[in-house]
Amino acid sequence: SARRPRLGLSVLPGPPRSRMPEYKFPPAFAWGTGSSAYQTEGGWQSGGRGLSIWDAWSHTPGRVAGGAVADAAADHFGRWRDDVRLLHRMGVPYYRLSLSWARIMPAGVGAVNEDGIRFYSELIDSLLRHGIRPVVTLYHWDLPLPLQL
Repeated sequence: SARRPRLGLSVLPGPPRSRMPEYKFPPAFAWGTGSSAYQTEGGWQSGGRGLSIWDAWSHTPGRVAGGAVADAAADHFGRWRDDVRLLHRMGVPYYRLSLSWARIMPAGVGAVNEDGIRFYSELIDSLLRHGIRPVVTLYHWDLPLPLQL
């Protein structure tokens, strides 16, 4: 018989399957998907968004392997309509998203960026129209850069 290729993984021996405990989630457990504004939105200099501490950190040479940055990320900022349709087709009931503080208030305080408010408002309205309940995180470690300087 042909040998299967080794994947470089080691599996620790455990109890036989018949003796493994069976875990079940409670019936009311809410399954869904989630994302982080910095990791998915992209549009780092679009729609009036200010710089965040992650922009400054990741753009500092030597900080990230290969110089990777999230300037475009998954381009959720430009493709959110398609993303919502995909979530709907997948049957996702809940979507946890974070709001980019730097997109809403580019300086961290003071003036509100109406384009940023419109982006999140349209995104949330679309999620609701598609039967997806948004679960919003207000701060997910992307502090506007001016607040740290």
